[in-house]
Amino acid sequence: EAEGFDKGLVFPLTSSEAGWPFALRVIMYGVGLIYFFLGVAIIADVFMGGIEKVTARRVQTRDKQGRVRTSMLWNETVATLTLMALGSSAPEIFLSVIDISKKKFHFGALGPSTIVGSASFNLLVIIAACIMAIPSGEVRIIENRPAFYITAAFSLFAYIWMAAVLTLISPSIVEP
Repeated sequence: EAEGFDKGLVFPLTSSEAGWPFALRVIMYGVGLIYFFLGVAIIADVFMGGIEKVTARRVQTRDKQGRVRTSMLWNETVATLTLMALGSSAPEIFLSVIDISKKKFHFGALGPSTIVGSASFNLLVIIAACIMAIPSGEVRIIENRPAFYITAAFSLFAYIWMAAVLTLISPSIVEP
């Protein structure tokens, strides 16, 4: 192998790839990137179809008067909080699994950084975009406040705990 050559999961294909024309590598990497993005889009579409199928299930029960009642099998709030959180974090979790598997189960900086970065993005940027999407003069009301309060409290606790660990408990040291 050439000196300084680091074999990636897919690219570079060979140790001589660095000597290939720049335009050829740009085209090759661009095609590879588009191919992988299409794969992620197909998987995400299948995943969303599965979520819709699971969360749309209904069950019929009889009440004390003998009437049949149809209700959702999943609580809508539980379905939204758990399945959508898993769906939005699945790429980061998958990237972490690949990273740790490639390093013979010794964690690297990629896995934890990716997950923390994704969580920060979800908390800050996505919430900001949702707030900005509401037209001025309109108001949205949170219907399930207990779930909102629990989610908000645990999110704040997680970020405060992370800040305390990184600045007070073990400053400038990220321990395994």
